[in-house]
Amino acid sequence: MFQGSMVALVTPMAGDGSVDEESLRGLVDWHVEQGTDAIVAVGTTGESATLDEREHCRVIRQVIEFAAGRAPVIAGTGANSTTEAISLTECAREAGADACLLVTPYYNKPTQEGLFLHHKAVAEAVAVPQILYNVPGRTACDMLPETVGRLSKVPNIVGIKEATGEIERVATIRTLCGDEFDIIGGDDATARELVLAGGRGVISVTANVAPAAMHQMITAALRGDEATALKIDRRLALLHRDLFLEANPIPVKWALAEMGMIPDGIRLPLTWLSERYHEVVRQALRQAEVI
Repeated sequence: MFQGSMVALVTPMAGDGSVDEESLRGLVDWHVEQGTDAIVAVGTTGESATLDEREHCRVIRQVIEFAAGRAPVIAGTGANSTTEAISLTECAREAGADACLLVTPYYNKPTQEGLFLHHKAVAEAVAVPQILYNVPGRTACDMLPETVGRLSKVPNIVGIKEATGEIERVATIRTLCGDEFDIIGGDDATARELVLAGGRGVISVTANVAPAAMHQMITAALRGDEATALKIDRRLALLHRDLFLEANPIPVKWALAEMGMIPDGIRLPLTWLSERYHEVVRQALRQAEVI
């Protein structure tokens, strides 16, 4: 259902931490103009952990409204409580999201059976296409390919965002899930390799600041043009690395503010990018030719 460069969109905030709706509209318009293939609203990069449920649903509705059918919108609706995940997913369905992205329950470390039952329960409760999201570096929980294979049999579970950076998982998941199941990268540094290995695209942090280049790179990889994909990816390599110098989305929000796209707002416990990294991230932006 989904392929290409899909941006894990930041949630712009004013200095007091309130959501800046006009900047959000501007970002959505910009991504449509730049060729971003889909927009992910209120994922990790969108500070899902610090928005309350009312705000979470409102930002999803706004992104859908601002996109106005010009790009698919995937709503981040995962939670470490199954009932909360169902509630958020239903909110996104009512708002008209094209799909929902559900991270594995974090912190409470469920078993593989618990992961299966959690995602199955959400999928059966809410009739909307759902994409699994495996990012053990953040959740302390790794959804193994065998569990993904079981979940792929649930009709409205349509894919996985695989953010381990382990390219060999693509072939394993493809064998277990079949050709119709979308395997999407969640790690910018390995996205090109993942697509060349049979993935369908990436949900990207880098695409927040270099949307056209990410779209071009992933498009080249999807058509098997390794040389073009590598050339573009080399230009983006510092961004792939330096947008994670501090916890995401700290560096990428600073970068967007530096580009004049958003104000300098973020919510505690996240803090603004440390001054010692400012010039490092600026250099990454220069190499990517976005400033």
